[in-house]
Amino acid sequence: MPTGGRLAFRSDTTLVTGQVEMQPESSPLDITCDGQLHGSVPLARQEHFHFADLPPGDKLIELWLPQYGEFRLRSLKLNSGSSVDPHVNSQPRWTIYGSSITQCRTAKRPTETWPAIVARGHGLNLTCLGYGGNCHLDPMVARLIRNHPADVLSMKIGINVYNQNSLNLRTFRSAIIGFIQIVRERHPLAPFAILSPIYSDWRENTPNQVGFTVRAMREEVRATVDTLRAHGDLHLCYVDGLTILGPEHAGLLADKLHPDAEGYRVLGHNFLNLVMNKLLPSGGRR
Repeated sequence: MPTGGRLAFRSDTTLVTGQVEMQPESSPLDITCDGQLHGSVPLARQEHFHFADLPPGDKLIELWLPQYGEFRLRSLKLNSGSSVDPHVNSQPRWTIYGSSITQCRTAKRPTETWPAIVARGHGLNLTCLGYGGNCHLDPMVARLIRNHPADVLSMKIGINVYNQNSLNLRTFRSAIIGFIQIVRERHPLAPFAILSPIYSDWRENTPNQVGFTVRAMREEVRATVDTLRAHGDLHLCYVDGLTILGPEHAGLLADKLHPDAEGYRVLGHNFLNLVMNKLLPSGGRR
């Protein structure tokens, strides 16, 4: 269930319709024209979508695919005789890695996941690797990120490790170091933000089965970044998750873990303003 996936092309069509394989659950499908949201349609238990009255003239059309639910496109139709040209995205490339909080199932629509808010607000070409329940600093994911073109990087780590007891105080820091070092093999100078967990209610001070708390995890992430910076990686920066979504936002955590739709909007705008605008001052806005 990839989040942030887009189908992008240039066309002078004023109509985009399509057929999909029906799914019992799905986030909506969004369409933007030259970066501006034009419409959003529900897809759950639907076989067709329809976007009409698009702006006239040649424009960049992007279909933002659902961030939750499987998506299989069967057909796509435009106005008869309309132009269709490929789109070459020249915006700075941002790769982000994280958990379900990066996948953003409960965001209102795909353009309102927090990575999408940041990417659209800063003019970035987004590759979002938000793995629900599966952000465990796996080396194979580090190799994937290493091998993928990127101008700026970020990862939000910790909550899956806490919930599934997959790493402890002995192994967490070394796993972060190893992951970052693999990525740095081909992206040695790219700005790289390491985000510790956002506020997580009772998990803050409650030890899990291996004796880890979320509060202790933040200290480990911070210490890891400090160590790597002290050894020369000055393009690495630590982001305290509490500055992005802290205890004052507890009411936006619907299940005391995942933000609701408003929580994702807050998270996105805070990351955009407090982190990305400093990490990459000159964006690639259209």
